[in-house]
Order: sequence, then structure tokens, then C-alpha cells
Amino acid sequence: MLTKRLKADVKGKEIAAEILKKGGIVAIPTETVYGLAASAYDENAVKKVFIAKGRPQDNPLIVHIADIADLKTVARDIPESAYVAAQKFWPGPLTMIFKRTDKIPASVSAGLDTVAIRMPSDKTAREIIKKSLPLAAPSANTSGKPSPTSAQYVIDDLDGKIDAVVMSDDCEVGVESTVITLVTNPPRLLRPGAVTLEQLKEIFPDIVVDKAVLEEPTKGERVASPGMKYKHYAPKTETYLVEGDSERFAEFVNSKQNAAAVCFSEEEDKITVPKLCYGSQGDESTLAHSVFSVLRRADNLGVQAIYVHAPSKSGVGLAVYNRLIRAAAFRVIKL
Repeated sequence: MLTKRLKADVKGKEIAAEILKKGGIVAIPTETVYGLAASAYDENAVKKVFIAKGRPQDNPLIVHIADIADLKTVARDIPESAYVAAQKFWPGPLTMIFKRTDKIPASVSAGLDTVAIRMPSDKTAREIIKKSLPLAAPSANTSGKPSPTSAQYVIDDLDGKIDAVVMSDDCEVGVESTVITLVTNPPRLLRPGAVTLEQLKEIFPDIVVDKAVLEEPTKGERVASPGMKYKHYAPKTETYLVEGDSERFAEFVNSKQNAAAVCFSEEEDKITVPKLCYGSQGDESTLAHSVFSVLRRADNLGVQAIYVHAPSKSGVGLAVYNRLIRAAAFRVIKL
């Protein structure tokens, strides 16, 4: 199958919408990462997404809508607090989990009776949704690899496996959306993102952080959200997350043979092994924007191991740490 390259113009968006309405699958840009979209109402189209990605069937998808009025068509038992959150954070990188309506096939939610919903802020994504229908969309990459933040990364992974890709600018945020569930009491943060825990507490003061955000999940445990699996976002090269100050990190990686470092810009001059910087230690949004791209580039360095200097676990840093600990298969070195 030849994957079409579509411009992010009026004609390209119309073609993408037509493909989606006919049961095809299209990679579309969002503000977080590129998503591989299918009609959320079409079980056969959704199956194509799982097949193209090589995604396990027990990993739920997120349904993307274009207008808050669409929420009631895909979700039920919606608490008033959800509308407060939607007014503040939608369109944007926040996903909320509710009970699903009968319109959503069980395969979208991995057999669960819930559904994850978000409204992307990327204008191209929203216009395609408006021209078609609610879309189920995980990240547009081979399952387990770093998520794609550019159209080229989508092509690298999925060319020939999907119907089309909308060629747009690189994604602004760089990590997937924050995911919270509102079907539990209290609400739980399942996956951190650009909407931070601190921001969520202003609306959900009793929200708790699910243990799977920072801890290795139990083998065989059923996940309620994308991004909760054991190993995820991972390069082919063995990857380790390293905690410690800059002096100790530099000393540690410089002692390694056939290894590379993913470091902060402030410590670049101290490191003698091959290195890639993913931003300033104090600029968590830049780290988030760059982390997946850097992991993909590090895979091309031809080394046996990648050592990544861990960010803080506050603000957006929690989202970056969450992705890196999975990229490293929970192998953390504390200096």
C-alpha cells in the first residue's frame, strides 16, 4: 500500500477526512505528537490502527473530538468538574476518562467500559475531525518506539502501512497528553503531560497520582490508559536513566565504553563520550519538546548503551521522567 503524503491545506484536510469517513487510517498532527487516526465509530478501521502499529489489543486508544458539544455523544456520566476542566484546558493536551456510550466500540477501549477523550488544540487536527467524525488515535509510530513528533518520523515507522500522512510542522509539546480518570473517587492522574499535576489540583484538589506513573506495573496488569505499559517510547539501543548532579553524571558517562549520553545543555562541555542535548535543566517544556527526537537520534550513534540524565519530577518534568523511565524499561541508576 502506498502511503499518500497530504499537504496540511484545505484540499489535503478534505482528502484526509474522506479517507477517514471511508474506514481508512491517516496520521495527523496534533500539538502533542503525531496521531494515527481512524473513525472512533468504525471497529474495522480501529483494528487497522492496531495492526499498522503492531499495538497490543489490551492498550486503549484516545478518542479525539473537535467541539465540547461532542462529548456527550461518546461519553456518559460526565461530572460537572469535567466541564470546568474542559473550559480551562480544552482545546489542549488533557485527556479525561469517562464511561463510554454505545457509539464507541469495545476495541477502542481495550474491552473496558470507559473511554478516554480529548480535544486537540492543533488546528489541522480539529479541522479534520470536524470534516469527518470523532477519531480514535494513538501515537503514529511502531508500538514501543519513541513517539513521532514530525511527519518524517511517521514515515520512517509506518510508510506503506497506512493510507496517508498529513505533512505539517513538528509538534509543539512533544509528549503525549496528560491523562486523568474521572470514573474513580478521587480522580487519578494516569499519565502526566503538559497539563501538570499542580494545574489539575486547582480543579481536582483531591486528585492522586497513580502508582504506575513512576513505578513498574505488575506483570499482566490491565491498563486503564495509554502509556502505562512496562516498556514504551524505547530506542533499539539499551537505555538507562541516570539520577544525580551534573558533575557525577559527567564522571559516570565519561567512564563508559561504547556509550552515549543524553544530557542537559549546561553540562555538554563536561562530557567526552558522544552526546546529544535535549535542553536546559531548568526548562522542562524544552526537554519535553525534544525528548523523543533525541531518543530517535541517539539510536543512530552506533553505541551499545544510552545514558539519559534524568529531569526533575515536578511540573512538566514529571511527564518527561515518566516517558524516560519506560524508555529505559525502569532501569534507573542513582549516583
